[in-house]
Amino acid sequence: MSFSILIGLQNRIDELIYLCDFLLQSNHQAKTKNFIFLSFCVILPHKLFRLNTKRVLIIGGPGTGKSTLITALEEKGHVCFHEISREVTAAAQKKGIEQLFLTQPLLFSELLLKGRIQQFKDAEALKNSFAFYDRGIPDVAAYMDYTGDEYPDMFRDACKEHLYDVAFMLAPWKEIYEQDNERYESFEQAETIQKYLTTAYESYGYQLIDVPFGTVSERVSFILNTLNTHE
Repeated sequence: MSFSILIGLQNRIDELIYLCDFLLQSNHQAKTKNFIFLSFCVILPHKLFRLNTKRVLIIGGPGTGKSTLITALEEKGHVCFHEISREVTAAAQKKGIEQLFLTQPLLFSELLLKGRIQQFKDAEALKNSFAFYDRGIPDVAAYMDYTGDEYPDMFRDACKEHLYDVAFMLAPWKEIYEQDNERYESFEQAETIQKYLTTAYESYGYQLIDVPFGTVSERVSFILNTLNTHE
């Protein structure tokens, strides 16, 4: 068991001891005794062994293989949160807006921000060791910086308030790059976006871990081995 986990367990024990001590000093003795019994028989074991799920980002410019890795991780039984930008784009196309990101970038980004914040919060109910994310909240600000569009402070605030635990970066890979109805960027544009993503994440304090080129299996193994090594 790592040192960080032990610290987390100790913090939970300290919180419970403090609460029990407070109740012991109150006048509700009967309720206090019942609470202490419940705490040490039910609440304490629950708090000790319900460790926080680590939020793990899989990021990179368009066409770098993020979604493929997320699918592979999901097939191995891991909890994964999929990219939502394609859903937003597809929904807009049904309404006759071919590229919402190009025509109404702020609206598009606000929808992404809302969805990714919800994905971040959804991990709070998990009991798994890791939750993997196809893109994170800072992606939204990075893409707005790339297009040169202004955006309100709530975008930056969201990046600061919702911090992921680990971030793996996938570099642009020309051999696997493909354009489609939702991915309109050229490979050269993808390389430029990559720079904006790196700048954005590093500005919020992330130490990005570069994932080497390789087969899907090799890249998945690299990610899982790295996480297990540093757990």
